[in-house]
Amino acid sequence: MKPNTGRHEEALPSARGIRRACSRELYRTSKRLNKFIPTELMKQAEELYLKKVMLDLPYIAQNGSNKRLLADWFEEHAAEEIAALWGLEMKQVAHAFRSAFGG
Repeated sequence: MKPNTGRHEEALPSARGIRRACSRELYRTSKRLNKFIPTELMKQAEELYLKKVMLDLPYIAQNGSNKRLLADWFEEHAAEEIAALWGLEMKQVAHAFRSAFGG
């Protein structure tokens, strides 16, 4: 049962929901890159991205309906480390994420 929230407030998503969303977003990003990302690197990127999202969860939940802001957040906070992990350029990963995410 969800906690009682105000009329226009949404409860924070569950950890499982966040984990699944992060996994889907990175999967879609990797598909837009047209480059094979090994499973182990994909898992490492998911863990990294999940940690970053959890640290900034209030901001992400507050702006959940603004995909442009969330894509900007990804570019500022996570794209560089994920690009280094995958051996790609940061702009390439940020562009693929924005394309896949819809921001």
